[in-house]
Amino acid sequence: MEIDQDKLMEFLHKFVSDLGATMAAGNVVVGERLGLYRALAGQPMLPHELAERTSTATRYVDEWLRGQAAGGYVEYDPQTGAYSLTPEQAFALTDPDGAVYAPGAFELALGTLRSERKVTDAFRSGTGVGWHEHDDGVFSGCERFFRPGYAANLVTSWLPALDDAEAKLRAGARVADIGCGHGASTTLMAGAYPSSSFTGSDYHEESVIQARKRAADAGLDGRVTFDVASAQTFDGGPYDLVTSFDCLHDMGDPLGAARHIREMLAPDGTWMVVEPYAGHNVSDNLNPIGRVYYSFSTFLCVTNALSQDGGYSLGAQAGEEPIRRLATDAGYTRFRRVAETPFNIVYEARP
Repeated sequence: MEIDQDKLMEFLHKFVSDLGATMAAGNVVVGERLGLYRALAGQPMLPHELAERTSTATRYVDEWLRGQAAGGYVEYDPQTGAYSLTPEQAFALTDPDGAVYAPGAFELALGTLRSERKVTDAFRSGTGVGWHEHDDGVFSGCERFFRPGYAANLVTSWLPALDDAEAKLRAGARVADIGCGHGASTTLMAGAYPSSSFTGSDYHEESVIQARKRAADAGLDGRVTFDVASAQTFDGGPYDLVTSFDCLHDMGDPLGAARHIREMLAPDGTWMVVEPYAGHNVSDNLNPIGRVYYSFSTFLCVTNALSQDGGYSLGAQAGEEPIRRLATDAGYTRFRRVAETPFNIVYEARP
């Protein structure tokens, strides 16, 4: 087989970039946990100054800074030997409440990759790996990855885009947030609409325990409750609004979930479906965001769906038409796309 050397070098450049990015994930998480980024955000520092500020060892910090500069995550001044963060780097690396928080995404990635052996075995057997079987970093990292986008868009644009939903929320609505994980979406809504009551649910008991703690810490006891239940079994209706954030495509039986949600809705209720951004065709998703979602989906979304009964494995890049078809098959009479961001698409389904 004849090898085109130019094409080979082009591929090797991709490989080296990916290998560096893979190892960079661990270094980003280390930097966040030790407070290195936060300390560096204030002013340029030499390695020993950053180490002293963060009570860490200079030799480790020196090597860490060099790698960060090589990857473009920090700036290096060859004249002074000092390192610094630009405002943009600091925004993405030090503010967990900002619109983008990179350390949370890398925590999710590291937690996901710890299941490599399980996923490899699943490839051979065709069986699944349940959400509850993954490393704890998946659960905390998932919240930290998605919460910034929810915080930036949920109250300001997504809920107002729904017909009549925001008015009901301000007046006092009953809301169910299914597949709520650690409850980030639930508590964000509860904080914005104090007249409404919210029930979050998730089949993963440890996540529900964390959600309860987060709600208590936020002073939301009494208006927010959390139950251990699947999307096909949660109860307490009728609800004015049911929400599902980045979880429908993970389910083995999303059609059963859609039907149960319709049964739990009030006659004029709304189901808000938030799903990963995806185009209609595979070729539409062959881009950096699609690569991220396909890669996570192979380890998390498809594996979880195949671990459950129902016969579905939509994956994170299912796109609009499969979601529309699920809603139609479940008996909803109205379905529309109401909002989107580079990472999510928001749909509205009505009985």
